[in-house]
This record gives sequence, structure tokens and C-alpha cells, in this order.
Amino acid sequence: MEKRVEAIADMNVDFAQWYTDVVRKAELAEYAETGGCIIYKPYGYAIWELVQAALDKRFKETGHENVYMPMLIPESLLQKEADHIEGFAPEVAWVTHGGAEKLQERMCIRPTSETLFCSFYANDIQSYRDLPRLYNQWCSVMRWEKTTRPFLRGREFLWQEGHTAHATAEESLEEALKMLDVYCEVSENVLAMPYIKGQKTEREKFAGALKTFTFESLMHDGKALQSGTSHDFGDGFARAFDIKYLDKDNKQQYVHQASWGVSTRLLGAIIMVHGDNNGLVLPPPVAPIQVIIVPVAAHKAGVCEKAEELRARLSKISRCKLDNSDKKPGWKFAEYEMKGVPIRLEIGPKDIEQNQCVLARRDTGEKITASLDNLEQTISDTLQNINQNMYDKAKARLESNTFTATDLPALKNILDTTPGFVKAMWCGDDACEVRVKEEATATSRCMPFEQEKISSTCFVCGKPADKMVVWGRSY
Repeated sequence: MEKRVEAIADMNVDFAQWYTDVVRKAELAEYAETGGCIIYKPYGYAIWELVQAALDKRFKETGHENVYMPMLIPESLLQKEADHIEGFAPEVAWVTHGGAEKLQERMCIRPTSETLFCSFYANDIQSYRDLPRLYNQWCSVMRWEKTTRPFLRGREFLWQEGHTAHATAEESLEEALKMLDVYCEVSENVLAMPYIKGQKTEREKFAGALKTFTFESLMHDGKALQSGTSHDFGDGFARAFDIKYLDKDNKQQYVHQASWGVSTRLLGAIIMVHGDNNGLVLPPPVAPIQVIIVPVAAHKAGVCEKAEELRARLSKISRCKLDNSDKKPGWKFAEYEMKGVPIRLEIGPKDIEQNQCVLARRDTGEKITASLDNLEQTISDTLQNINQNMYDKAKARLESNTFTATDLPALKNILDTTPGFVKAMWCGDDACEVRVKEEATATSRCMPFEQEKISSTCFVCGKPADKMVVWGRSY
């Protein structure tokens, strides 16, 4: 697609600068005075609201209820689960004073809410009749990151965190896998974003979890992004917090728990999976404006009136906006391309005479002439086609940038020259995983559920291996 906007960097020359330029020029976010934090501007927040709505609908359809926990966690509570606090200790922000008075016990601003939910469940759950507890929370969390980037990694970010309690180990594992599938369905059908899903290694799993599952996405520059995770906690947290219930035989049992979460990192993924050198490209389900109507020769009689008539019609089947400002059409074209609006509808005097309009697709740049008679159907079909095309394009890129390696030098060479995902066999030894990180600056992304037998030996040490792992460099 021809580059029309010179105000942003070329994504193939300086991807990091391109990303920052798109975030600002598309009016998604702005840097805040608070270091490491961003201001979500209306357009960026509107995208998050649509992502949130898609997820929240599915959470409720699977029986989950929304709750809200405090943002402050007493230090003594956080320390109850040793592995958990050790994993988060470097990123915790502490509150030490209330007004002018020093607190008797310092409080952390939640980096995540496992301990709060556990403390609550310890009092709330008494009997097997109280199970399962299927709760979700929409909130912000704070992690004192050293290096930040809008949406991808910030000190404060928005997310959801599901925290559930179950009677058995089988149920908590089933919950973790089920919610991973919910995320993947949204990723595919709402965000038009392909993924590889699987289990994290012991080194990469969530602090305090028995097992961590993930869906990993590939960005345009070949880097991996952990788009969302779910965790099977087993009864580890329950033992630390003494969360017990009386079973049907009147015996005390520990509950088993699961947790799952995605964040505004998904907005960063949308930008980096679908964007181009003209800016943002939004999947129609999460586009705040799905159709923008731009009058051409608006000063001529009847043009603005017809444009408003079309806006009223299309607003019944899409998120449609009319821009009848006095800016020139070319300026409007560039602005809405930058904002990633899926369809631009152009209407002028000649179009009105011929009972037609011009539709421009953001994903391909293609322009078609459409009759005004059945315009609603045309718009609806085109939006669906755009979403499918965006997914197919991203899936083809993921597949063409997924490689195999049978030794460590080969993996490093691939990541140095053609970044992407690399599949390689692993013996399961933590020392081999550490070596990959040190020598290739790559991490294990996941052990895919769909396993392949690339070779019979570990690509690092040469010992027998029966586990295929996807490796990559990440944000």
C-alpha cells in the first residue's frame, strides 16, 4: 500500500518508533506526568471497551460473575504464599504513609489479586455447596517496570483477572484450559489475531502456579507477545491461606484454584499484528468507528444531506460516523487511515446522480463502487470479509515466520536474520533453557498442545528429547 502519511516512521526501518508514532498519531494514548504510565485517550479507551465487552460477554456466558477487590494489600497477606511474593517482589510498589502518619504495616498496590481473593475465599467458602466460585475482576494493577512502552509494558495497566475456586484438581485444570480457549476464540474471531497455544515451562510459569497456559502471538517485526495466560494453582494457595470446605462425606478438603487474565497489552498486539505504514488497521469488531462517511464536494447542493441520510441508515447496522467538517477530503482520508477505520464511504454529486457511493477498504486499500439500494448488506458483508482477510493475512505471516532448528547455533541464526517463532526439541533440563536465554537472547514461549517430532534429541545438549518447544524473542 502506498505510504500517504509522512508523519510516522517506516515500520520496516524503525519498528519501535513506528509503534510509538502510531500510538500518538492515531490518538490512542499519551504519556502521563506519572513516569511509566499513560493516559488512555478516548479513541484508545473505546477500543479497550470493545475488547472488554467481547470478553465480559463470554465470561458471563460461562457462568462467571464480576466482583471488585481492594487495590491495597497488607504486606503480611502478600507474604503468605512464598513463591508468589518472590516472583513479584522486584515490581511491587509500596504505600508507607496514610496522610502524615506512618502505617503500622505497609501496603502494596496490587500487582495482581491472588492473595486478596484467597483471603476472601478462606472466609466465604465453607461447604461443597459453595463451590465452584467463578469470579472475575476488571481493574488496574501496578508493577514497577523499569522499561515501559504504551500498552505493552507499563507501571499501571488495565486488565481482567479471573479467580475461581473448585472442589477438585480436575475441575481447576478444566477451568484453566476452558478460559484459555475463550481467549483464543476472541483472539481469532474478534481481534483477527492468530496464535500458538500451549503450556509454559517451569521457568516461565506464573509464580505460585502448578501449571501456566498461554496463547502467544507473533508481531509484524517477528517478536513474540504473550497475549494472555491461564493458571492451574492446584491447592497450593489453598494450603497457604487455609481455604477448606466440608465435602459430601463431612470431611475437610482444600479447594483447588484457577486464575486467568488478559490486559491492555492486547491493544499493543492489535497495533503490531495488523498495522502498516499508513498507521493503525483495526479489526471491525473492535473498531470504534467501523464506517466513516466523507462527503466529496460537500459545498454542492444535496451532498451533505445525502451523507447524513446514509449515516442514519448505516448507524442501525454499524458504528458509523459522518465527517462533514470543513477539512479537505484528502486530509480526512489520511486521518481515518491513520485511525484504522475499516471502511471509508465517499459520496459526491456524481455518485448521488448514479445512486451509488465509493467504498474504500482499510485492510487492502481497494475501492469499490456500491449501489445505495442495498448498502446495508454490502457494508455488513464487507466488514465480515475484512475481519476474515485480516486474520488470514496475519495467519499466513505467522506460518511463514515459524521455523525449525535442530541445534542452538541454527536457532540463534534464524532469530538474528529472520525473526519469528522457532520450533525445537527440548530435553526438559532447566540448564538448557538458561543457555538459550544467555546465548540466543531467546525464551521459551510455550510447549504447544499440538506437538511435533522434529528430532529425537535436544537442540541444546543433544540428550534424548520428547518435548517440542516454541522459542522466540519477546517484548
